Amino acid sequence: MINKNSIKSFRDLIVYNSSYNAMLLIMKDLLMGFPEDERYDLKLQLSRSCKAIPRLIAEGYSKRHQKRGFQKYLDDALAESNETLVSLEQVRDIYNIKMDLVNYLILEYDRISRQIYCLGIGWHSMKK
Repeated sequence: MINKNSIKSFRDLIVYNSSYNAMLLIMKDLLMGFPEDERYDLKLQLSRSCKAIPRLIAEGYSKRHQKRGFQKYLDDALAESNETLVSLEQVRDIYNIKMDLVNYLILEYDRISRQIYCLGIGWHSMKK
């Protein structure tokens, strides 16, 4: 259950922090090991999708008082999280690089996607 009184900023949302920290791992520890020929394809897409998630959560939080404002951004964040998850599975299955990190990130983004979904449901139920 979400305790609305303890959430004073998007930085208080566990899913924001989880997605931000996972994004840092991808950007700092994973993407540097990609083959040069992936610079404009999977690498660029993974970079964009993982950075979008915390941004969408933060932006959506500012519209949390609108009837559908926050939910739209959470839906977009969930789509980006799922896209990141698929990209990580492609990294695992195609390139076989940093497997421990990639497997950890796959589990983490699966959890993040579920957290985003549950936040949307929980937030919606608090607004009634």
